[in-house]
Amino acid sequence: MTVFEELKARGLLAQLTDEEEIKELINNGKATFYIGFDPTADSLHVGHFMALCLMKRLQMAGNKPIALIGGGTGMIGAPSGRSALRTMMTTEQIDHNCECFKKQMSRFIEFGETTETGHPVEKGHSAAIMVNNADWLRDLNYIEFIRDIGVHFSVNRMLTAECYKQRMEKGLSFLEFNYMIMQSYDFLCLYEKYGCNMQFGGDDQWSNMLGGTELIRRKLGKDAYAMTITLLLNSEGKKMGKTQKGAVWLDPNKTSPFEFYQYWRNVADADVLKCLRMLTFLPLEQIEEMDKWEGSELNKAKEILAYELTQLVHGTEEAEKAQESARALFAGGGDAADMPTCKLEEGDFLNGAIDILGVLVKAGLTASRSEARRAVEQGGVTVDNEKVADIKTAYTPEVFTGDGIVVRRGKKNYKRVVM
Repeated sequence: MTVFEELKARGLLAQLTDEEEIKELINNGKATFYIGFDPTADSLHVGHFMALCLMKRLQMAGNKPIALIGGGTGMIGAPSGRSALRTMMTTEQIDHNCECFKKQMSRFIEFGETTETGHPVEKGHSAAIMVNNADWLRDLNYIEFIRDIGVHFSVNRMLTAECYKQRMEKGLSFLEFNYMIMQSYDFLCLYEKYGCNMQFGGDDQWSNMLGGTELIRRKLGKDAYAMTITLLLNSEGKKMGKTQKGAVWLDPNKTSPFEFYQYWRNVADADVLKCLRMLTFLPLEQIEEMDKWEGSELNKAKEILAYELTQLVHGTEEAEKAQESARALFAGGGDAADMPTCKLEEGDFLNGAIDILGVLVKAGLTASRSEARRAVEQGGVTVDNEKVADIKTAYTPEVFTGDGIVVRRGKKNYKRVVM
């Protein structure tokens, strides 16, 4: 199976400008391709995960990845999928975020002559490069730019782009309106500087990517190509990678390896096979065998998914620790050190004790005491695997010393609570 056929079989391909040319380039290792990442935080998240996996797959097939960090476009922010203008960041924040991104990306793709671990880039792989569009965007001369680049863009056509529709309803600022032109200019600069002949991105970026291929054709008379990858949606049509606490981050300090593992371990039955195909590097034949699994066997498939993705992001050691901790919790053990933990302080105790409602709120398992009360009354709260039936149940500080206690609300939400 060629790399293109595999991408199609895994359900990754969405829209392509020229399927035959793209197939020819990536199957023969002739693509120098880029994917853009705007540094809106100091960590990548699950939303970036599929793009990183795609870069890895294509590099393994001999193609050359360019990770474009949006140190320039990040000062505006993409309007796609947003109902409000992004918060403006300082250049110092953006530059710091760019540094954080490269370290995380090094787990997926090989930069320069050596990998993050010091090993040579594998034979047949083209070393990736990281480029920051701040290098050509931050010092642009506005008049020269709109004369040289802006003249090639039709406002009427731009206004029909999917990426602007939601913002048009709320009020699209001229700042955001520039984003398509700037992203298109990125592609032109990368084509001229590095011979970049292809851009990949999420399906919501299609209009911006077409703008880049058209700009290259108009300015240089050359062909360049674009391909979007399927957005990672669950069976309900919602973007994956969100929890009650917010995004699932790749930074272990923001989302611990255990929490990361548990996110994937808890995906819906209807989503597990799709995630295995799109995100893991397991052979398709092995995944197709899992397609026959039913009932409790699907839990095994979820364990495989969680382990494979945790290993990709955090390494084998952390994946094994997370798996052991999850199994210990499921078996009723409450002493697994890698569980998400809440620490109580002396001020949390009233008259030398804290009740179960206070524990639930402090641990972030409920938003309020009234919500905690309902959870207890409905029989959904356990402490060290024993159901708590009385809302007045209280605990002294000694209970939380050492390994503390494991408090669970429902099947999937729990915390180890310690002093």
